[in-house]
Amino acid sequence: MSNAWQQEVMAEIKSGGRISDGDIVRQVRRAVLTQRLPPGTRLPEVTLGDVFGVSRSVVRKALTRLASEHVVDQRPNQVARVRAPDVDETRQTFAARRLVEGEVAALTAGTLEAPALVQLEDRIDREREAFLASDEPTRIEHSLAIHHLLAEHSPNRVLGAMLTDLILRTSIVIALYKRQGVGSCYLEGDHTRLLSHLREGDGEACRRDVELHLDSLQSLLDLGPRDSRIDLRSILAGDA
Repeated sequence: MSNAWQQEVMAEIKSGGRISDGDIVRQVRRAVLTQRLPPGTRLPEVTLGDVFGVSRSVVRKALTRLASEHVVDQRPNQVARVRAPDVDETRQTFAARRLVEGEVAALTAGTLEAPALVQLEDRIDREREAFLASDEPTRIEHSLAIHHLLAEHSPNRVLGAMLTDLILRTSIVIALYKRQGVGSCYLEGDHTRLLSHLREGDGEACRRDVELHLDSLQSLLDLGPRDSRIDLRSILAGDA
């Protein structure tokens, strides 16, 4: 479903449907998470207003919400940009996620009911199918959904909320620093092993799975600068 949401939003615009600030937030967030909107990209209010067919006041609300989620940076009298964390913040983000997600996974082991386990298995299968089909945006969406499900079912709700925030932050730094020539950050078998240990209730194995998974992801990064020049309209408006 790489373009499903984009097509839905643009269909609303064409039909005269009302686009809210929430619609813009979801569209921009998705473009960032699927690495189609690189960190550092300028997000002019006028351009966003034209793309979505809304007033600048609606765009401002959306940008304020995106800033609160750490997706964009807003500074007085400057155009908003997709966040571009530096190398130190990147390392700190991975370190924090190892601690938080490792603990969430350990606490969650053996507590998931059958419907949640089925959801996880389905997402893992669909992630692999997307990888084999070379559909990287869809693969990323399924991968993110796997980790969000873990956060959602965390017995410790505070840690679950922290993990949700760190998943987004980690995805942004992966989008910025993924090594050139690496077509996908797919790690064969990682999520399958985690699911197996969640089923078995082996908390410490789940913690190790998470730590190794994040270590492997970080090893795929090239902590150097990236070119943020991009055609914003083509990313968000598609073929509209």
